[in-house]
Amino acid sequence: MDLNAGFVVTLAILVFVVVTIAKGVRIVPQGEEWIVERLGKYHGTLKPGLNIVIPYLDKVAYQLVTKDIILDVQEQEVITRDNAVILTNAIAFIKVTDPVKAVYGVTDFSEAIRNLIMTTLRSIVGEMELDEALSSRDKIKARLRESIADEAVDWGLTVKSVEIQDIKPSQSMQKAMEMQAAAERERKAVVTRSEGAKQSAILEAEARLESAKRDANAQVMLAEASAEAIRRITAAIGDKTGPMSYMLGEKYIAALERMGEKDNAKVIVLPADLQEAVKGLFGRGRVAG
Repeated sequence: MDLNAGFVVTLAILVFVVVTIAKGVRIVPQGEEWIVERLGKYHGTLKPGLNIVIPYLDKVAYQLVTKDIILDVQEQEVITRDNAVILTNAIAFIKVTDPVKAVYGVTDFSEAIRNLIMTTLRSIVGEMELDEALSSRDKIKARLRESIADEAVDWGLTVKSVEIQDIKPSQSMQKAMEMQAAAERERKAVVTRSEGAKQSAILEAEARLESAKRDANAQVMLAEASAEAIRRITAAIGDKTGPMSYMLGEKYIAALERMGEKDNAKVIVLPADLQEAVKGLFGRGRVAG
């Protein structure tokens, strides 16, 4: 009986020693840092490798990852300055640089950074027009990173990068933009057609003007030619009436032929003595002259 009691006590002491050693030895993996509290108060930070703490007094309260942390900021609706609704989300890469501030500075630094990015993103986009917001992804990213950097430092974090994943109009805005684009294309088509009609009318008017100028020049040239011909004929025949009568008669007959070629000229009455009629005309012309 005594032997059994001694064995139990020895076994208990052995278990106590093993448990105590296990609680006092801490091996921190690379890429992590552990926060140790002693009797509920911050005592120290365990670095990667073998560490010794006081069992039952010290407690590893937090285990922090010191590698880069990827934070996915979910999609949210943002209203621009011209009251357009767009959808945007982001992704942030942060790193814990001060584990003490990260643990005791904020309740949940990951959630805090995520909410800070969301509110800052709404603020930045809210200062922009829709077109500017859709085309200024790099500008938004730079302002976002700058705005949250100071807050992150206070929480023991470093914001290495913030990327805007998507920034796009909402479905209702997309429909409105499509309708606006269609209306704009129709307006441009109407303007193009009107411009074409205008140019066509201008060209037609210029063609008529050019034709009228050429017709006027032709008439002037014909009149000058007729005057020159009359002067030459007058100089050639002098006081003789025969050639003049012949020419007048020839023109008279040509005029009658043209009248006869018309569709509504059914009957043409010719003077009985055509030669005398022509002479009579010539005689009246000379009397009038």
